[in-house]
Amino acid sequence: MLKFHALARDNAHELAQLIVLENGKNITEALADVAKGNETVEYACSLPQLMQGKIDRVSGQVTCQDRRDALGVVASIVPFNFPFMVPFWTLPIALVTGNCIVLKPSEKVPLTMYKVIELFEKAGFPKGVINMVNGTKDCVEALIDHPDVKAVTFVGSSPVAKIVSDRCHSLNKRCTALGGAKNHLIALPDCDVEGTAQDVVVSYAGCAGQRCMAASVLLIVGEKEGAVQKALLDRVIEKAAGIKAGTAAGQMGPVIDSQSMAKILSYIEQSEKDGAKILLDGRVWMKEMEGNKGNFIGPTVILHSNKTDKAMCEEIFGPVLSVYHVATWQEAIEIENSNPFGNAAAVYTSNGGHAEWFMTRVRASMLGVNIGIPVPREPFSFGGLYGTRSKYGDMDITGDGAIEFFTNRIKITSKWPKPTVPEYVMGVQEGGVIMNGGTDHANFAGRM
Repeated sequence: MLKFHALARDNAHELAQLIVLENGKNITEALADVAKGNETVEYACSLPQLMQGKIDRVSGQVTCQDRRDALGVVASIVPFNFPFMVPFWTLPIALVTGNCIVLKPSEKVPLTMYKVIELFEKAGFPKGVINMVNGTKDCVEALIDHPDVKAVTFVGSSPVAKIVSDRCHSLNKRCTALGGAKNHLIALPDCDVEGTAQDVVVSYAGCAGQRCMAASVLLIVGEKEGAVQKALLDRVIEKAAGIKAGTAAGQMGPVIDSQSMAKILSYIEQSEKDGAKILLDGRVWMKEMEGNKGNFIGPTVILHSNKTDKAMCEEIFGPVLSVYHVATWQEAIEIENSNPFGNAAAVYTSNGGHAEWFMTRVRASMLGVNIGIPVPREPFSFGGLYGTRSKYGDMDITGDGAIEFFTNRIKITSKWPKPTVPEYVMGVQEGGVIMNGGTDHANFAGRM
């Protein structure tokens, strides 16, 4: 695994170019995709120390210990939006914990993982330890149903995540299935306007908005015409309007396909029909980029007057930011916590007490303070909140959650015959205290 880490680092630019080609990210985002995935490889290399079992003498003759055993063959089904990083949420940890893995990349972005398999072979992994299959629904169902596959991980849309989780659990198979998101950013009047505006734009427009941790709704607290509130919204629009189409550093690439483009357009059009104001219209890119390869739609900002608008409530998965003014902190919490997802949320403030108030009330599993993409870094695990549409199944997908997911914890309790030597039977007196002898009343082994 250490050798693979070096190979991935040395081939980062080639891998990034493949990501740009098949996914449409800009080159900076593609390089970050590789770097973040390789960070999980670094973490996996430390697992021999992190996943050591415990051993303890729990009574006079009884010792308890535990160890982690590999499951065997596991399957990982991954989406298109991060061709390198998301597969590496599972690959290195599953392998270092002793499993063989079957990876099914998205049919929309297969090239990056083909190169990755080459690098694994070059690193010396035995044939059959890492396997890759391509396909769609039939392929996924075959992996889930195969009796040799002991556990399945999935990252994708919420409806499919639920289907995968239900199918696995009907077979009594371990599964973690991560679904979609509707992430809210809450800007308080004491936020740093410039830093907040920059972070909001990066969060919602970065990677063309195609990430489950992207900002989707900006809730601005306070007076609509307040100086801070107005300045923040103006700067968000100004910065987003300055983004250019393309895949060079700082630019924004296309969305993945025409179906995604049509879905994004439908939310913008529906918002107009519902009376929302289009403050920044990304549809102009469609004319500007006509004749170019790729499905380009620019950053879009929509100001809503109704918090129940579809764009305010449903996952769009594109570079669209819904903005809504709230009068109070409690109103912001009610909007965030009423949505059916539970992936991420963030607050922008200069006051630690204000941040703490929100961090103890927001209903999501990955929270940010002045960070619009609050992705946990290793050793912390990644995953949405149980009981929401962001997460189905068992445990998280990285960090210590993945250690637990990819292993069985085996517990061993041992008892050996009592020695018959006098020193043990009578005990040895040291400083007036009998050592080693006596009866262990907590030990009921062999007694009824």
